[in-house]
Amino acid sequence: MPDQDFVIRVLDSPLKVDAVAWNTLLAAQDLADEPSPFMRHEYLAAMLESGSATPATGWTARFVTLWQHGQLVGACALYLKDQSYGEYVFDHAWANAYQQLGLAYYPKAVVASPFTPVPGARLLARDADTRTLLVKALLAWCGEQGLSSLHLLFASDADVRACEAAGLMLRHNVQFHWTNRAPTVAPAPAMSVAGTGGYLDFDDFLRSLSREKRKKIGQERRKVRDAGVSFRWSQGTAIASVDWDFFYRCYEHTYDEHGNAPYLSRDFFQRMADTMAEHWLLFVAERNGRPIASSLIALSGVIKGVNGDFGKKTRAKIAYGRYWGALEQVDCLHFEACYYQPLAWCIEHGYQRFEGGAQGEHKMARALMPVKTNSAHWLAHPAFAAAVGRFLAREDEGIHGYLEELARRNPFRRDGSAENL
Repeated sequence: MPDQDFVIRVLDSPLKVDAVAWNTLLAAQDLADEPSPFMRHEYLAAMLESGSATPATGWTARFVTLWQHGQLVGACALYLKDQSYGEYVFDHAWANAYQQLGLAYYPKAVVASPFTPVPGARLLARDADTRTLLVKALLAWCGEQGLSSLHLLFASDADVRACEAAGLMLRHNVQFHWTNRAPTVAPAPAMSVAGTGGYLDFDDFLRSLSREKRKKIGQERRKVRDAGVSFRWSQGTAIASVDWDFFYRCYEHTYDEHGNAPYLSRDFFQRMADTMAEHWLLFVAERNGRPIASSLIALSGVIKGVNGDFGKKTRAKIAYGRYWGALEQVDCLHFEACYYQPLAWCIEHGYQRFEGGAQGEHKMARALMPVKTNSAHWLAHPAFAAAVGRFLAREDEGIHGYLEELARRNPFRRDGSAENL
């Protein structure tokens, strides 16, 4: 290290990092770097303690921490992986190519929040210089361990700048996010969230869309209502234990239908209810007085610690679509539970953005627009790294063209005006 005042410690568990120190560092990240709840100490600890992200499931923790004068000034959640599941940035082709050359691709190092494709800060650092030191420490450690590669997934812009300066290769993908932009009209009477500059209500949002998209959304919502389905929501500590149990039945059932075991255990969600309740919003669909489906939404907010609240800067209010499941089949129920109910809630409560999760062009029809996500990659083998670099250059051209194509399919009204519904 260029400064002998810095000390690097690689820890084999998030539990060996003080929760307050970690959360304080997370909350200190710039607003643009989006220190999301998925990097909170409680979230990462729950992944381990619930058995969801452990060596048995392919996630071996090696948290890299940077200290100066006894203070935590840089940190990242690194995992050794012996497979590539639960990452959402697909490198199976790279692993296969390594194998064909007689090289070992696994174990590899991944800096990420397990099973969570949400963009945000990955390299928690006091400032840009410290972030640069952290990247150098990561590369040095991966080299010492003889690892094939290092991958930072869904990184923030600050992370990308530090990684690019250190020579890592960048890779881009596409997600779909909804933005609560300024209302197009101001009908009276109207309910508005003061100071948000967002839509006045769901109908106001619909007015911003083309006639074809409004009609489609209306038809989909009508099918759910005509099937006798209604919704209720609860937030934070108001989510009852019985509702958490029902949600998990739905979540588990979704994986069972696809012949897979769920990534996350019931104990993980219990820990979320116990330690991060304020970050969760649950919608439950009911028919004939019985719950039949649910969707769980994560919320940004103040990062809490045992000694108080951290990060009281004014941050964007963001909702994240995370998990859903249904025990009964109802046409268009998924769209209502995962998009229309959350969007209406976001408008009512002044949330600026709703992130719809990984992949899914169909989200554009619901006004979730394409955004580019970032990852950064280092590969130890020089010839293979050069080949991947060429591949990424071609892939990036394709992503650019894809985004241009999607922009031409914009669901909003072309003339910027509004129509009555």
